[in-house]
Amino acid sequence: MATPHPARPDALTMEVVDLIGSVVARYHEEYEEAAAEHALTGAQAKLLSLLCLEPLPMRKLAHKLRCEPSNVTGIVDRLESRGLVERRPDPADRRVKLAAATDEGRRVARSLRESLRFAREPLAGLSEQERLTLRDLLQRMVGVEG
Repeated sequence: MATPHPARPDALTMEVVDLIGSVVARYHEEYEEAAAEHALTGAQAKLLSLLCLEPLPMRKLAHKLRCEPSNVTGIVDRLESRGLVERRPDPADRRVKLAAATDEGRRVARSLRESLRFAREPLAGLSEQERLTLRDLLQRMVGVEG
C-alpha cells in the first residue's frame, strides 16, 4: 500500500518557513563577519561558543559540529595556540581529554556574541513583551520548555 503524502503546507506556513530561513541566513552571515573581526573562522567561533557552555571531549564536539574528529583536533589546536582553549583530563575517565574554554576564550566568545548587530538592531524594535512572546514561540518550536 502506498504511503499517503502529507498535506502541503498552507501559504502562511510557507511564508513563516521562508522568514525563518532568512533569519538563519542573516544570522550565519553576521556570525561569520563577527568571527572574522576576532580573527576566527566560523568553525572556530562555533567551537569556542560550545566550549563556553561546558568542557567537551573531541568526539562530542565533532558530533555537535557535524564534522570529523580530525577536523575538530585541528580547530582545537589553533584555538589552543592562541590561549583560547585548553585540553585537560576528563575527571570521569582520565584516558579522555576534554577541550575547555580558557578565561580569555570566554571573553572572546562573549565579545563576539555582543558584537552581533543582528541580535541588537531588529530585536531592539520589539517591545519586551514581543521579545518574550517570540522567545516563548521559538522555544516551543525547538521543543524547549520555558
